[in-house]
Amino acid sequence: MSNILILMGSPRKHGNTSILCDEFARGAEKAGHRVEKINIADKTIKGCLGCNGCQRNGGKCVQHDDMAELYSKILSADVIVLASPIYYYTWTAQLKAVIDRRSEERRVGKECRSRWSP
Repeated sequence: MSNILILMGSPRKHGNTSILCDEFARGAEKAGHRVEKINIADKTIKGCLGCNGCQRNGGKCVQHDDMAELYSKILSADVIVLASPIYYYTWTAQLKAVIDRRSEERRVGKECRSRWSP
């Protein structure tokens, strides 16, 4: 049984991306996996400042927002699902902020790096 974390990046809480996430979660749970879906739009996640404070602070970001909560969930997940509608040929701004801030975890150790690799 895997611990699956779905990071839903759509600002539309009941839109198509949310429906797809729910269907994925239903199938995964039916197969015996544990699933948690987090709507990133409900969180306060600031953009990366590029200050390298995380390198000086033992992997801790200088910003105090909901990303700290996400780090622990990401570390405990066996599988991370990134779900986003395509806005201007890329992720939504909400999910992009999470992706940019994950560089903090990458500096902590290779355990985190492997979770984001394709």
